[in-house]
Amino acid sequence: MELFLHYLSMPYMIQGIQVTLQVTALGLAGGLVLGVILAWMQLSSFRPLASFARVYAVIFRGTPLILQMVFAYNALPQIGIKLPAILAAGLALACNEAPFIAEMLRSGVLGVERGQVVAGQALGMTPGVLMRRIIAPQAIRSMIPGFGNEAVSALKNSSLASVIAVQELTLRSTQLASSTFDFFSIFFASGLIYLLLTAAIAAIQLFLEWRFDLDRTKKQDQLLRLLPWYRAPAIDDPSLPKDGVAFDILPDDGVAELPPPRSRPERVDRAKRADMLARNNVAVEIAGLHKSYDKAMVLDGIDLTVRIGEVIALLGPSGSGKSTLLRCINNLELWNGGAIKVGGRQLGFGENGKPLSPRLLAHARAEVGVGMVFQQFNLFGHLTAKENIAGPLRWVHGASRSDADRRADELLERVGLSHRADALPRHLSGGQQQRVAIARAIAPNPSVLLLDEPTSALDPELVNEVLEVIRRLAVEDGLTMIISTHQLRFASEVADRVVLLAGGSIIEQGPAAEVLTNPKSPVAQRFLNAMEAEKA
Repeated sequence: MELFLHYLSMPYMIQGIQVTLQVTALGLAGGLVLGVILAWMQLSSFRPLASFARVYAVIFRGTPLILQMVFAYNALPQIGIKLPAILAAGLALACNEAPFIAEMLRSGVLGVERGQVVAGQALGMTPGVLMRRIIAPQAIRSMIPGFGNEAVSALKNSSLASVIAVQELTLRSTQLASSTFDFFSIFFASGLIYLLLTAAIAAIQLFLEWRFDLDRTKKQDQLLRLLPWYRAPAIDDPSLPKDGVAFDILPDDGVAELPPPRSRPERVDRAKRADMLARNNVAVEIAGLHKSYDKAMVLDGIDLTVRIGEVIALLGPSGSGKSTLLRCINNLELWNGGAIKVGGRQLGFGENGKPLSPRLLAHARAEVGVGMVFQQFNLFGHLTAKENIAGPLRWVHGASRSDADRRADELLERVGLSHRADALPRHLSGGQQQRVAIARAIAPNPSVLLLDEPTSALDPELVNEVLEVIRRLAVEDGLTMIISTHQLRFASEVADRVVLLAGGSIIEQGPAAEVLTNPKSPVAQRFLNAMEAEKA
């Protein structure tokens, strides 16, 4: 035992630990830098870059690390690159770790829901802002366990540096055992040192997982999470205290806790409103719009004009092109022919008629002001309800934190969710999530609000709360809206005009009451009859 403790504290062994840590640090740092570059190349749409990154990964994952170290130390001098042994070992380890780290980075980025990326684009976020604020924070959380595993692997692989005479821990242990012939004590001490080092990495990993855990609540819970046997309790665990997480994530039973209307709207005179809207300027102008996916025509010559303050309800069977039309208006989809102007500006194209770069397109979306609400809510999963609203105001529109927070509080109050401001999206019911999404879309005061089947993903009992929020926005704020919906009653009460689509074409349009009660097209009649029968 005395000898064992003596070997653990020998300066000779401690120096070997220092070299081991140096090689490991060089390998991980270099591997992270190279991994980021390789991941970016693989995610690039430029095929030669992606192909090069994949070939690199095949070579360095397919050859032994020990050969790569020999090559870095013995072959590079043949072309005039002479590296010290420690640096050569670190370089080889970095090149070996890079493709593994690149795959972790790539999978983390691809693991972020596509809907959140599209929502960020619709809000006017540039690719850089989208990566820093939305993708990277969520990807990093999912990659922490993988990075911990890779760090342990790199630490153990550093022992292969002994092949090029790097005086790391394993080589020093071997040399010491050869001179003393006390193999058991020395190698047992060496193994224990490796175990302590890897345990330190595991502790750092657990700390980071705890630190980045979005569901942390009480201090005692935070400490429990550090234990390796900790398992998060089930949401419906009856043993949880009443003030714990479980009760915080329960929905509000679908009850729309909306404040009273800001003003009591008088009964609308449809004829007067139509005359007023006819005098307003054009908000959205669509002419001869064609859009196809491969050979399937989705939009076939759409012509539509929407005036400021007008509420348009898009109706039609599934696959008729409603969602695609809305995505084209916001330039989330490119079209094959025709033109779209929002506020007199051709969104997505410069004055020369050429498509804008992703960064300039993001700025154009923010300037023109086209808000969008999606079927699946597409809230940012790592941000609270308040942060979902306030964040884009700061990152896209340059609002101060206090102004953005004030606006978010005001809108959450309007949609009846001020008491859920600090809740994460997954802790909200579907109706609550959609109300937050609506508040986020109208936060920058858009000129046009697009709503793509805003109630289709909701349970029937949650539909009314969302429709009530939209109804209030239409009546109280006079927003210009284009709503894709299957809610006929809602369309008849709120919409100024109904546009019926089928097969990618407009088959009928006109005042809501007229089209819904007395359609002229046989196709429109059949569709409305089918909708009424389904509702019954």
